[in-house]
Amino acid sequence: MTPLSPRLFVATVAVLPLLASCGLTPGSDGPSIQVYSARTYGGEKAYDRFTEETGIKVEFLNGSDAELRERLAAEGADSKADVFLTVDAANLALAAEQGLLQPVSSPALEQAVPANLRDPQDRWFGLAQRARVLIYDPDQVKPDELSSYAALGDPEWKGRLCFRTATSAYTQSLVSSFVAHHGEEGAARLLQGWMANEPQILANDVEIVRTVGAGGCAVGITNHYYVARELAKDPELGVGVFFPNQATTGTHVNISGAGVTTSADDLPSATRFLEWLATTGQSPLVDGNFEYPVNPDVQPVELVRDFGSFERDQLNVGELGGHNDVAVRLLADAGYR
Repeated sequence: MTPLSPRLFVATVAVLPLLASCGLTPGSDGPSIQVYSARTYGGEKAYDRFTEETGIKVEFLNGSDAELRERLAAEGADSKADVFLTVDAANLALAAEQGLLQPVSSPALEQAVPANLRDPQDRWFGLAQRARVLIYDPDQVKPDELSSYAALGDPEWKGRLCFRTATSAYTQSLVSSFVAHHGEEGAARLLQGWMANEPQILANDVEIVRTVGAGGCAVGITNHYYVARELAKDPELGVGVFFPNQATTGTHVNISGAGVTTSADDLPSATRFLEWLATTGQSPLVDGNFEYPVNPDVQPVELVRDFGSFERDQLNVGELGGHNDVAVRLLADAGYR
């Protein structure tokens, strides 16, 4: 082996930190990032385009929001994850509180993501919005009979409702929004009203949509995109979409979002991944799953636009994580399983 000349040795040593900062190591074929992702649907084309446009490869490790957050905490500084991508705001907020995410200074993200859909300390950013809507069987319900989440506790809905399980992150985040807006006592009263009407508790949103479509429930609560998915497959499905709380707090929205981990060894590439998904990559990311973009300059697909415009809850979605423990307790106290 020919020894390195002193000049070449110095040059090699000098360039190593630069290569490392770009995710490159000697002998590697380009920068790459690893994403711990609870989002297992709809984004594959977006990720492929990101790699094509930037040359940055993306590897995924999939699991639930909570599982991946616990894994990040257990791995600590040794984690290989550069990005934590979730389908729920609460777990992002909890990850930030645990010190698992680092602040990212990015004018592009600040411009693309509205303030209520990102962390005030810039440790995570919303990338897609999902509205928690009321769905109804048009053969049993007229839209003007609906108004708010709380009104589903009125006696007229007894035996006519379908809800998702208490363990669902979507259920817990919705109830967390009740705690944020109405306080613990107000949220408890709302849940007691619901449970007095003896709702069917179903395993997932798809089951709720199909049950309402088959006339098994008059009204259910689901994320809007589950309805859109089913309507895309069967345009004749008998399910209507109603946006609740239009006269008060607005319809509850949650996010699928992401943050750069504190263990990330390629901050520039991880930041670029988030920036691309919030700008150029918005439509490729959200269209396949019928979600609403977070970027106000981007429109959702036609099927979702046909649901109509609506007022959204302006609560910072990061507050949902702070009320999650209370929400879980209130659900249990109300007998909601």
